[in-house]
Amino acid sequence: MFISNSPDETIEEGRRQAQIAAKGNVFALIGDLGSGKTQFVKGFVAGLGSRADVASPTFVLIHEYEGGRLPAYHFDFYRLRSAQEIIQLGFDDYVFGDGITLIEWADRYPDLIPRTATWISFVSQAENSRMIAKLDER
Repeated sequence: MFISNSPDETIEEGRRQAQIAAKGNVFALIGDLGSGKTQFVKGFVAGLGSRADVASPTFVLIHEYEGGRLPAYHFDFYRLRSAQEIIQLGFDDYVFGDGITLIEWADRYPDLIPRTATWISFVSQAENSRMIAKLDER
């Protein structure tokens, strides 16, 4: 568990996680709106060595970030209406591809998330305070 007291600390935690991440890793991110998921991904992508500008994929559903030691695939399940929509995006090709997959709102379609995924919960505690915790098996 990690307590972040600012967006910069959440970004730094993402950087730390990226340094130990490996090809094929999947990170299932859960938490309310504004809880820090996208800030974590910003740090993660930077921690891979990419200079890409990270934005929430809420309206485009997926962003691909290249330029780091591994590509990062950033999904957002918030606006998707069915598991079939996710599958049609080529989800399996990303998850079982040559990069790292980060999924915001992963708890909306947990059956699609590989068993080996790392689940991370983001909980707002105060205006700038967030509890970030890896969860046990889901």
